[in-house]
Amino acid sequence: MSATPVILAAPLLAALLDRAFGEPRNALHPVAWFGALAKRVGAHLPALAPPWALCGGALAWALLVGGVALLAAGLQAWLLSLPAWAALPLLALALKPALAWRMLHDEVAAVETALARDLPQGRAQVARLCSRDVSRLDATGVRETALETLAENLNDAWVAPLFWFAVAGLPGAWAWRAANTLDAMWGYRGRWEWAGRCAARADDLLAWLPARLTALLLGASRGLRAEAARTPSPNGGWPMAALALRLGLRLRKSGAYELNAGGRAPQPADTAQALRLCTRAAWLAVGWAVVLAAAVAAAAALRNPGAAA
Repeated sequence: MSATPVILAAPLLAALLDRAFGEPRNALHPVAWFGALAKRVGAHLPALAPPWALCGGALAWALLVGGVALLAAGLQAWLLSLPAWAALPLLALALKPALAWRMLHDEVAAVETALARDLPQGRAQVARLCSRDVSRLDATGVRETALETLAENLNDAWVAPLFWFAVAGLPGAWAWRAANTLDAMWGYRGRWEWAGRCAARADDLLAWLPARLTALLLGASRGLRAEAARTPSPNGGWPMAALALRLGLRLRKSGAYELNAGGRAPQPADTAQALRLCTRAAWLAVGWAVVLAAAVAAAAALRNPGAAA
């Protein structure tokens, strides 16, 4: 029996698992396990001289991401050898850790709830979502930060892993999640300038197309390219600018960028509207992933007709 039906159904079932259960605690989460391993592997890399740090960071990235992809390939091969009734739920369960829409949705919604109590609680909640200094943000700045994080992570935690699953199966989704995690841990200037350079560039490359697909799912409009170019990231600006333009909002990061400068400052109701828009985009992404996976499977069958039998 062809494995194609299992591959095509897995994204939808994984999305339903995410909606029903969200994220497990860290002790049971494969991404947390990977992060702990990466922390140990990279502990001494920033202290190396720049050429050695660059080479060491690249080698560590290749070993970690490559190892995850190989592990996923072996797991997928074994799962697809099982009867479909067993293979489908197990493959969806294996894909789920790469997806995190419910957690993102709930954490952003909690920012508005915290702001309704007082500004310090709003700052504390949004600090859970980003690495920037939030201590001087006013209520508008807290909302802007939350909405920027929502748009950018719609890509990182949902659209991109679905895209790479559609293109390369479980190895693609797991490799993306590993690469994105390493970028979040190592891809910074300063101390990680050299050791994290490979992680940062690899994340830029792997997210290039998914980020633009995310902007399209959000309802890309005229002026998107120019607005997206205002951010230092080659990818993050696309979903953020798409959300800003779609809702008519101004989104800023102090000292870095201002998107849709002619827009209005976000209000409490805009957070709810943004969450509805991004939820719609998230489910559209699941449909797109199924269509793309079907196209990839069809192309593979044309190249090797015997394998599809």
